[in-house]
Amino acid sequence: MTDFPSQYARTRRFSLGQPRGFTVASDGSRVLFLRSRSGVDPLTSLYVYDVAAATEWMLADAGEVSLGASDLAEAELRRRERVRELSTGIVAYSCDPLARTAVFLLDGAVFTADVASGAVRRVPTRDGPSDARPNASGTHVAYVSDGRLSVVSPDGGEVLRVGDEGDGPHVTWGLAEFVAAEEMGRTEGYWWCPDGRRLAVARVDTSAVATTSLLDASDPRARPLELRYPFAGTANAEVGLLVVGFEGAPVLVVWDWVEFPYLVRVVWHGEDELTLLVQSRDQRQMQVLTADPATGASQVRRETEDERWNEIVPGVPAWTPDGRLVTAGWAGDAMAVFVEDEPVTPPGVQVREVVRAGDELLFTASTEPTEVHVWRGAQAITHRPGVHSVAAGGDVLVITSSTAESFDAQTAVLKDGRPVGTIGATVEAPGVRARPQFVALGARALRAAVFVPTGEPPWPVLLDPYGGPHHQKVLRARRRLAESAWFADEGFAVVVADGRGTGGRGREWDQAIHLNLADVVLEDQVDALLAAAVRHPELDLTRVAIRGSSFGGYLAALAVLRRPDVFHAAIAIAPVTEWRFYDTHYTERYLGDPNERSEVYDRNSLLPGAAKVERPLLLVHGLADDNVLPANTLRLSAELVGGGRRHELVMLPGASHVMSRDEITARVLTMELEFLRSSLGVGG
Repeated sequence: MTDFPSQYARTRRFSLGQPRGFTVASDGSRVLFLRSRSGVDPLTSLYVYDVAAATEWMLADAGEVSLGASDLAEAELRRRERVRELSTGIVAYSCDPLARTAVFLLDGAVFTADVASGAVRRVPTRDGPSDARPNASGTHVAYVSDGRLSVVSPDGGEVLRVGDEGDGPHVTWGLAEFVAAEEMGRTEGYWWCPDGRRLAVARVDTSAVATTSLLDASDPRARPLELRYPFAGTANAEVGLLVVGFEGAPVLVVWDWVEFPYLVRVVWHGEDELTLLVQSRDQRQMQVLTADPATGASQVRRETEDERWNEIVPGVPAWTPDGRLVTAGWAGDAMAVFVEDEPVTPPGVQVREVVRAGDELLFTASTEPTEVHVWRGAQAITHRPGVHSVAAGGDVLVITSSTAESFDAQTAVLKDGRPVGTIGATVEAPGVRARPQFVALGARALRAAVFVPTGEPPWPVLLDPYGGPHHQKVLRARRRLAESAWFADEGFAVVVADGRGTGGRGREWDQAIHLNLADVVLEDQVDALLAAAVRHPELDLTRVAIRGSSFGGYLAALAVLRRPDVFHAAIAIAPVTEWRFYDTHYTERYLGDPNERSEVYDRNSLLPGAAKVERPLLLVHGLADDNVLPANTLRLSAELVGGGRRHELVMLPGASHVMSRDEITARVLTMELEFLRSSLGVGG
């Protein structure tokens, strides 16, 4: 049988070899994408799919182009951490609308690739470049180095350098601040104007943001890495926006920064207007603004208010070809697309992302929360139960589909709605046997995937949730549940349940966790377990464990702390244990400002009462985690020690939140299995 932990690690969680990062040329002539050569090759290269010929070819081979170094700038390393990048080589690229010129970063250098000739050349830049992107005509390339934005011409001459020499070390130009990249889905800090000679550039000042540090405790000679981290209730970065060009003075874009400090999206609407999406700090108000890039003056185009919080939907704001504003928001209990002030998506359809606001709206959405489909206008154009995504350009669609029946994700190219061909994958299939049973459990019809082992009952039980906002584990995509299947192969009945707050089921479901991240999510896991036991009486409710990472780690530790009558062991990986230690944008959305709602934070913290934990608890955390800081786990461990409570603590030098190092990934999985067997008295 396959050594699953090793396979899981060397395939980078079965992500290697899957084509991704699709860009369809605006005329539909070609598709650019990324892929590695095999399911165990982490080196990703850039490919072209020719739609007319229905053939693909490699545009830039990362192995051949490589400089043989991997000295990436700190800003680039942080950007990759924010998007949870697991591969190496060419991990991202950008191109002009017609996909004629691609720009990418490799080994700390910037390269351009000409699609017509196949020529790849290095672009002369300053040291430490990050986030390199071309203008619409492909004639100039912008990038960020040392916290400032530069633009170079085709011959490598620098035509623009943005940033004030007197700004100091805590001001950057052209980079997204932490909460934008981690929580808002905005990883860019500059935006090219369609005229190719101007850019909107974010100026970020973190001088007022709290300072923390990460230390590689395995090397006593290492210097701590200083971080500016916006803890809940403390100062955020100050973010401004300026329009800069090859000629003329910079123009400051003005809006009510005090009331709306969060810059969520920036979109050029033609060459003469900017569109901004901004949020209030409590996220109850959100405005779409239009701004004049010549004067910087802005005006409110649309405003939405919510008594709890406004959701950010990818792909909006946008504009129809005839100049109507496209946004997204709640229409009753459904997340809908609005054109101007009218919802245009069918009632009850939960919109996930707006892909194109052309003559006909293209988006992804759900009517059943375990499935995501591609919609054109009022009709779904994918029908097989599963998770489907789409990229579009001209009359060409690239649709990737994952299902519960297969580990493989299929990528189809369609022109005018008719299949043209497929883009192949080289993913390695997980070496697991157990198959998920998708069910609805309990009075709230909690969507769950249940795995049953082949051994003799009664079966020890493992709950394997994430359980938190904005992330569903129970989706009809079999490869995503490979970890859970492996634990079932090892003899555990595994229940993966999505409770309230996990998304895809409407406003009331999403917002049920308002001011209560603890009780609601834990109640749903208990209900799912008991309902699963009704379906499967073979479940041994005297041997129940729970595991999870990030929010799932918080939920796992919470379970043995507050419901030891139900849960007999827990594994908490990189958990938030005290919400005052997490960031502003995420935490204040759900729990409010800790300066005003201290009692709410106390109720949702794991630290008060931690000394009561009597069940076996395994805590694992990476010492290089800049998202959920290691202090979360260390503080919980200290509380347990102070109360005389035994627990297992594993701190991993050099490991970040994503834990991408193969040897760590494999060993942690094996360690989890050993802990579960020991804690629940299960034979190996």
